[in-house]
Amino acid sequence: MAELRLISTSRLQMAARMSGDPEGIPVVLVHGNVSSSRFFQELMAMLPPLWKVIAPDLRGFGDSQGLPVDASRGVADYSDDLRGLLQALGLTDEPIHLLGWSLGGGVAMQYAIDHPAHIASLTLIAPVSPYGFGGTKDVDGAPCFPDFAGSGGGTANPEFVKRLSLRDAGQDSDFSPRKVMNAFYFKPPFSLDEALESAYVAAMLQTVVAEGNYPGDLTLSPNWPTVAPGKLGNNNSLAPGNFNTAAIAHISPQPPILWVRGDSDQIVSDTSLFDFGFLGQIGAVPGWPGEEVYPPQPMIAQTRAVLERYAASGGRYEEEIIENAGHSPHIEQPEAFLEAFVGFVRRHS
Repeated sequence: MAELRLISTSRLQMAARMSGDPEGIPVVLVHGNVSSSRFFQELMAMLPPLWKVIAPDLRGFGDSQGLPVDASRGVADYSDDLRGLLQALGLTDEPIHLLGWSLGGGVAMQYAIDHPAHIASLTLIAPVSPYGFGGTKDVDGAPCFPDFAGSGGGTANPEFVKRLSLRDAGQDSDFSPRKVMNAFYFKPPFSLDEALESAYVAAMLQTVVAEGNYPGDLTLSPNWPTVAPGKLGNNNSLAPGNFNTAAIAHISPQPPILWVRGDSDQIVSDTSLFDFGFLGQIGAVPGWPGEEVYPPQPMIAQTRAVLERYAASGGRYEEEIIENAGHSPHIEQPEAFLEAFVGFVRRHS
C-alpha cells in the first residue's frame, strides 16, 4: 500500500503517495484533471518493488494546498511545484522516469522542457495536445479565432462544476462526477467494484472549485461559442494562448518518450466530446461557424506531428495504442499498460 505523505516545499505544501524501495529507481507519476494521485494507487501496487515510486497531488487537487494557478504561464506553476517537491525529497541529482496522464501529460512535457537533463524517460498517457485543449485547428495548432475562443475555464459544463462544488457523490444526474467518470474517464461499459469507484469519486470531489483552481475564470468573446480563456485556474492552464509545449520537439538532451493512449478515448481525441469544434460539428452546440472556421481539434494528429519533429531532431518515441480502453488505460487495461510501461522504463534504466 502506498504511503500518503505531506511535504513542505519551497512553494507550497504538497501531498504525495510513495511506494517501493526508498533507494530504488525514481519513477514519478503525475495525475490528470479532476482527479488526484489516488487514481494511481492500484498501479503503484503492481509496479516493480525495486522502484521508488512517487505520485504527487497537484496544487488544488487531492491533499495538496489549493493555491491559485497562474494560467498565464500555462502549466508552469505545476512544473515548478513538481521541481520543488523533488528538491524537497532530494531527487534532483539523478534522472527520474516521469509519467504524466492527461493534464499530467502536459505537466510532464513542460517539466521536460524546463529540466531535460533530469529526465531518464518520459511516458505520456492520453496527454493533452502540445497545443492545448480546444480552440485550435490543423496539426500545427493554428487558432480558430485570435482569442482562442472555445477553450479555457468557460468551457466547463456548469452543472458538472456545481455538482463538483457541492461534493455530489451520487449518480442522479448525467453531470454528477460519478456519472462523468464512468462515461468519459473509462470506455463504457467498463466498471469498477463499488468501493474502488467510490474511492475515485471521493478523490474527484477533493478538487478545489474556485476561480483560481477548477475550472478557472473566463473572458467573454465576440467569437463562437462566446467564451475565451482567462488567466487563472487549471482549465485555463491548458488553453492555447497560455499553454504550448511544442518546444519539447527540440529539447536537449532528448529522453526516450512512450506515448500511450486508449483506442476509444472520448476526451483526448480527434473527435473529442469535450471539444467545441466537434460538438458544433455534430449539432450539440448551436451556431457552429463551420468546418473551415472551426473544425474539430485534431488532438492526436497534433501530438503525433510534434513527436515526429522530436524524432526528426534525433529523439526517439514509441506509440502504444491499448485496445478496449478510453482515457485511463492504466486503470482499464492494467496488464497491457504494465507490459508497455515497465518494459519501457527497464530498457532505459
